[in-house]
Amino acid sequence: MEFLHAMTIGPIVEIIEYPTFFMEVLIGGLLTGVMYSLVALGFVLIFKASGVFNFAQGAMVLFAALTFVGLMEHGLPMWAALIATVAVMIALAYAIERLVLGKLVNQEPIILFMATLGIAFFLDGFGQTIWGSDVKPLDVGIPSDAIDVGGVLINWFDITAAVVAGLMVAVLAIFFQKTRIGRALRAVADDHQAALSVGIPLKTIWMVVWSVAGIVGLVAGVMWGSKLGVQFTLSLIALKALPVLMIGGFTSIPGAIIGGLIVGAGEKVAEVFWGPAVGGAIEDWFAYMLAMAFLVFRPQGLFGDKIIERV
Repeated sequence: MEFLHAMTIGPIVEIIEYPTFFMEVLIGGLLTGVMYSLVALGFVLIFKASGVFNFAQGAMVLFAALTFVGLMEHGLPMWAALIATVAVMIALAYAIERLVLGKLVNQEPIILFMATLGIAFFLDGFGQTIWGSDVKPLDVGIPSDAIDVGGVLINWFDITAAVVAGLMVAVLAIFFQKTRIGRALRAVADDHQAALSVGIPLKTIWMVVWSVAGIVGLVAGVMWGSKLGVQFTLSLIALKALPVLMIGGFTSIPGAIIGGLIVGAGEKVAEVFWGPAVGGAIEDWFAYMLAMAFLVFRPQGLFGDKIIERV
């Protein structure tokens, strides 16, 4: 009974007594959720174009961040390093299409998934071979101090990351819905063979979407690298993107953002207000338990397309 009281009544009393602190925790969680969404966007892009879960997205985030900071360490100014890293990610997309995906057209999704698994391990090792395995600090000039908004302290860095993610979502939504390439991407996702039969160049489409996913990975890597330092555990952030995708939906760009907000806010509030009652560490597993609940009651996620098979 005492445990249940601590789990239910205690946190509610704290929220009522300290509303300003609750708002700080909630807003901090929402802004962290936007950072999760940046990683999840890369997964959504690949899934929409190929219908396969890209396990290599976390490694792409890490590889892009390592390349960016490595080029800066070798004397390139920030803007030149950014342009060069974009070029590297486009070249990487070309290599992946030519050497891997181009050989697996119309194969089973599990085969494509295993191919992305191999790409992930290759990028982890290749990045470590080129740039080393030490933690690399990254400063892109974003202030890290907090501002006072109505008595609630909000970190400038988190605000900047939220604005960047919002802009990327808007651009990608327009790209998929309004452009010719975006419509072709959706057609390829529905049926590879049918897309080829009407003249859609599958190889070109895959190279485009992997390039865009690589650029999204670069932005996510820069944001997370600036916050945590560029290190090889950065690729593990991709695991936190999994519940984001399960909640928002694997095929929805807005769903990646909403799922990230739910995960970020939920885990921060749970850790701060419920953590003491259970010994802490709620932040490590909260998102996965929430995703399991969604898999039971709404497996396609909040904004995902419901799969209907006719026989």
